[in-house]
Amino acid sequence: MATFNSAMKCRLAAAIFVLAAGIIFADDAQTKIFAARTEVEFHRAESQYQADPTNDAGVLEFARACFDFADFATNNTERAELAKQGIAACGQWLARESNSAPAHYYLGMNLGQLARTEFLGALKLVKEMEREFETAANLDATFDFAGPERNLGLLYRDAPGWPASIGNQRKAAEFLKRAEKIAPDYPENILNLVESDLQWNQIAAAQKELAALDALWPAAQKKFAGERWERDWADWSARRDAARSKLEKLSPPAPAPKSGR
Repeated sequence: MATFNSAMKCRLAAAIFVLAAGIIFADDAQTKIFAARTEVEFHRAESQYQADPTNDAGVLEFARACFDFADFATNNTERAELAKQGIAACGQWLARESNSAPAHYYLGMNLGQLARTEFLGALKLVKEMEREFETAANLDATFDFAGPERNLGLLYRDAPGWPASIGNQRKAAEFLKRAEKIAPDYPENILNLVESDLQWNQIAAAQKELAALDALWPAAQKKFAGERWERDWADWSARRDAARSKLEKLSPPAPAPKSGR
């Protein structure tokens, strides 16, 4: 049996971080604004859920709010408590409706938040996340702009490989490309491919995907507009800038034009 060494622990942490880590903004004031909005939304969703825990729409909002608010938790105890609330809500939902794609999806998402608070126990939770995202994908691969396919791709990309865990570059590329095909107008699906190509040192592919993302950007800003999307755009913009900067450093300079004789 393979030893779960420190390097593997770091890679597993990276996989969970991609799915469930709070976004770190350069502007502390911006972070506080997003945290305050998320807290308000959590308490609103919590009240709605407690009033009628059998209403599927209300459970969906609460499970999503648990995941989102856990991003801003200041310690593992707080994060685990929020995650467990989301997990419990999804579990009750699935007891009533076992074929609910949103319930399986947000169960997987909140398991990701819980895994951030675990150490060796995170390995087992990653397998559970994989199972829930696979089930959600089989039920409705289009949910959350191809969210199940997207999250499977990220798990396979960043988790340690066999026999320690589920990491697999071939499967990662397959699922991330599926997500882009299902929801090609959703910026994160292309952005994940850009970042993955860079991670795998596939420079030409990264350049192509970044050009596609740049072309999509103006229309996406109009489609995904309003306060609901401000946090996402802050994240996407920072990540696109970082990818562009990295790509510029990795790309060979264009050859100088030959001087005439």
